[in-house]
Amino acid sequence: MDYFGLDDDERVIAETAEAFAAKRLAPNALEWDRTHHFPTDVLREAAELGMAAIYCREDAGGSGLRRIDAVRIFEMLAAADPTIAAFLSIHNMCAWMVDVYGSEEQRSTWVPRLASMESIASYCLTEPGAGSDASALRTRAVRDGDHYRLDGVKQFISGAGTSDVYIVMARTGSDGPKGISAFIVEKDTPGLSFGADEEKMGWSAQPTAQVILEGARVPAANMLGGEAGEGKGFGIAMNGLNGGRINIAACSLGGAQAAYDKAANYVADRQAFGGSLLDEPTIRFTLADMATALQTSRTLLWRAATALDDGHPDKVELCAMAKRYVTDACFEVADQALQLHGGYGYLREYGIEKIVRDLRVHRILEGSNEIMRVVIGRAAAGRARASA
Repeated sequence: MDYFGLDDDERVIAETAEAFAAKRLAPNALEWDRTHHFPTDVLREAAELGMAAIYCREDAGGSGLRRIDAVRIFEMLAAADPTIAAFLSIHNMCAWMVDVYGSEEQRSTWVPRLASMESIASYCLTEPGAGSDASALRTRAVRDGDHYRLDGVKQFISGAGTSDVYIVMARTGSDGPKGISAFIVEKDTPGLSFGADEEKMGWSAQPTAQVILEGARVPAANMLGGEAGEGKGFGIAMNGLNGGRINIAACSLGGAQAAYDKAANYVADRQAFGGSLLDEPTIRFTLADMATALQTSRTLLWRAATALDDGHPDKVELCAMAKRYVTDACFEVADQALQLHGGYGYLREYGIEKIVRDLRVHRILEGSNEIMRVVIGRAAAGRARASA
């Protein structure tokens, strides 16, 4: 990371994440990927350093940091292992949703457990028939005395089967976004089960599966926000995704920076055509484009994170811009880093192909990049109409 402009506290936060990633993630990342091992013990070590409830309030056990701090943390973690960094991003999103939208009882009960990762959390919005069109979700919650009975299936859920708590969006009212509420569903809830672990292109060190709800009885007290939270679940989910989008962009940036560094070192050492590859103009041009993409990505990402911290009117658009641009640009950087390695880049032991596999999904999740263009275009059209 370029530490230019960071004050002492900001530098310590970033360096702490960098040191943890270098010691606990980087040496194990390839083995975890190969064996599909989900290192919950290491996640809890990250939690001990305050990385599990980064921007949750301190009175409930959170770290009380800003979004700009969070994206720097996730960049550092992802430089060592994008898979584990991305899961921590999802967990942090869930913790924030409980901290901001939960009742005082929910906050005091759950945020300390999420902050320590005594309870690991998963975010459950996507369904087999409701991905980008999330407001069309069909999972239903029907009141049954002092419980709700939940029926439905959630798709592509990171941590499914391993996580201890699931933030589930379900329909309590009519069709459309206003009929959706959010629930805190514990792993041992009767009627809750999980599909088989998906075989994925990347993110092999974290489980991904369906979350299946078949008459799952959830206490009414577990509706996020209590009774006042009924019908607010879609807005809660979307607000959570603003942070999720910049966090996953930060994970792309960290992975791409690591790939760039590997590639630059490789071409500096590699001899071909009677000299160093680094002396070839085409190689230098490629590195120039990659370096420019990384710096541009970091600038836009930090701008979006600051907008989210400040509650800027354009925060949704800026988060969408950062997510779309950074995940696209950084995937291309990682792919080009593989190309610069030639055939060696295709070998697992060099670590480049893992970064490419891991970063590819970032262009799809937390709102596909096509949907990000819809969000950005809608905002641009609104400004154009207002000024016409």
